[in-house]
Amino acid sequence: MRTHSPLFLFAALGLLSSFDAAAVDTSQWQCKTCPYPKGVSGSVDAGMATVFDASRTFGDYTGLQRRGDYLVLGGKLSYRSDSGYYASGSATDLGLDTRALTLQSGQEGVWGLRIGYTELPRLFAAGAMTPFSGIGGNVLTLPAGFASAGTSTMPLAGTLQPVDIGFKKKNLDVTGTLVSFDNWTYRVKVTRDTRDGTRPTTGSFFASVAQLVAPVDQVTEQLEVSAAYAARGLQGSLAYTLSRFKNGTAALTWDNPFWPVVPGATRGQLALAPDNELHQLSGSAGYDITPTIRASADFAVGRLTQNAAFLAPTLNATLAVPALPAQSLNGRVDTFNGSVKLTAAPINDLRLSATYARNLRDNRTATASYPLLATDIFLSTGTRKNTPFDLTQDRIKLGAEYRGLGIAKLSGGVDHDRRERNYTEVVRTRETTVWGRVAVQPIESLSLALKLAHAERQNSPYGTAVWFGDVDNPLLRKYNLASRQRDTAGVRADWTLSEKWALGAAVDYANDDYSDSAVGLSLARSVNFGIDATATLSETTQITGYAQSEQMRSRQAGSQGGLGVDWRALNKDRFNVVGLTLRHTLVADKFDIGADVSISRSRSDVSLDANFSESQFPSAKTSRDTIKLFGSYKLQEKVSINVELWHERYVTQDWHLDGVLPATVQNLLSFGQQSPQYSVKAVSVSARYRF
Repeated sequence: MRTHSPLFLFAALGLLSSFDAAAVDTSQWQCKTCPYPKGVSGSVDAGMATVFDASRTFGDYTGLQRRGDYLVLGGKLSYRSDSGYYASGSATDLGLDTRALTLQSGQEGVWGLRIGYTELPRLFAAGAMTPFSGIGGNVLTLPAGFASAGTSTMPLAGTLQPVDIGFKKKNLDVTGTLVSFDNWTYRVKVTRDTRDGTRPTTGSFFASVAQLVAPVDQVTEQLEVSAAYAARGLQGSLAYTLSRFKNGTAALTWDNPFWPVVPGATRGQLALAPDNELHQLSGSAGYDITPTIRASADFAVGRLTQNAAFLAPTLNATLAVPALPAQSLNGRVDTFNGSVKLTAAPINDLRLSATYARNLRDNRTATASYPLLATDIFLSTGTRKNTPFDLTQDRIKLGAEYRGLGIAKLSGGVDHDRRERNYTEVVRTRETTVWGRVAVQPIESLSLALKLAHAERQNSPYGTAVWFGDVDNPLLRKYNLASRQRDTAGVRADWTLSEKWALGAAVDYANDDYSDSAVGLSLARSVNFGIDATATLSETTQITGYAQSEQMRSRQAGSQGGLGVDWRALNKDRFNVVGLTLRHTLVADKFDIGADVSISRSRSDVSLDANFSESQFPSAKTSRDTIKLFGSYKLQEKVSINVELWHERYVTQDWHLDGVLPATVQNLLSFGQQSPQYSVKAVSVSARYRF
């Protein structure tokens, strides 16, 4: 099929318009397949929602953390002219902390402008309490005479106060697009992301620890400028990205709630995320060498810098600390990501592909020796150097797909991954994966697929890291560096039982074997079962459902004494989810109802086999049951009433939190939060007006 450029089409249309078409009456012509209605259209939603129970955990991401009434407000508005100009806007959840607003305008195929704004709440540590004052600032203080030898003797009864921990994320983005007649499209996008509030953290003085509330005052600004070219047989793009992160608070200072181990250790200071910057140039290209051979490539070259000023090594004035070797890290990391790909179809039904990719991380930060302090308590005689980690990764992928076997389709390939690192126990790892897939359709209503893969990772001689101070056990093998064999298998079946019923099922299996690891992870295995079904019982009733179960087991060996293996652990994790969705029309074009049900369970168990007396870890459990009922009734042609009922029950058991009050552990001043549990009911009633 021959294609023409927009300029040629405009010339042709201009020529046609010069002929006399008065004899043709187009007044009754209608475009029944036009995708967009002309003129003004939209809708407005307004109403009230009531939440009958308060829960900060339920309010995380939903904005429904408090008990009471909420405003339901939103809507859509659009305009489109015969000339191709369009303008639209949409708003959702304007009465909640999850509000979103989008505005768009432009000329179809010529230019476009989009403005988007979203908010999202993050809420942490429900039920937390703290004796510190100054929450939200960069200095946390305690009353005079508070410090004690342990939490049991601290005056917590008169100083503990509830604290809400969380921040709000706001995102504003503006995107402009310009399409030229010479196959080029230009795009500019500006994004501003802010986070304001608090988050949980911890601070320690040697073996004494306190949970703290850190301020969050962060801004990330990003600029993207790009140009893309698209023509028959050739496509390409070039883009520049600038990203800047700014933290309004450089550090958190807090009073030591415990008696100082040494004189002067009465205050601590933690550095917060430092300001940093990214510059990146990226591009891509694709070219059809012949009708059956295509080559493509992409690249990204970046530079990350971080030059925030160092904090003082310690606030303890009694320690004689040498001067720092520099005022800041002056950190710099150069990155490169690139790939080339060639695809070919030498004969009908056969498709070949080859890909080579390289990723580089070149840390150009200069190394220096820094004084080594132990949490404002004492100065070590040695020093510590910063470690500028580098990474070089090369990947090769070869694949083939053949469809010439009638009911079967075969595909397979070989992937090779080579990584080289510095400042790690292993300098080089090489992993090769061989995989194959067969898809069969024995009858029109049934399709089956099977995929198998085997991977082996080998490493250069395993050493012992000495640049971090404490030397690791020489028998330890880290799972991301150790030699490993991985076997995976997956089976998928899709069966259309009839015009009304469709069924799908899948099983996935993975097994990781670390047979050469004496200390560390030795085995990891997972099995995933899934089933989904769709039923169209009638023109008015549709049901979809799914069930999924995943089980994971891992074994690891440890060394309490630092030499041979003296304990082993078996981890068992299980996840089960069942869901059902129902849609039913009670009265055609008048009254619709529906329901969404989701039930999930998870459990984690750790079994210890040790030569020393240790109690077993309790089970960690989580259950979530969600039921949503909704209905829509059309009062008039343009007015409808929407009702939604929402009930969610969430129960957890977590031995990390349960029973750990602020004074439970002598050397831990905790928030005292327990495993989150709630049962929340909510109802929403709103009216929608369409125009």
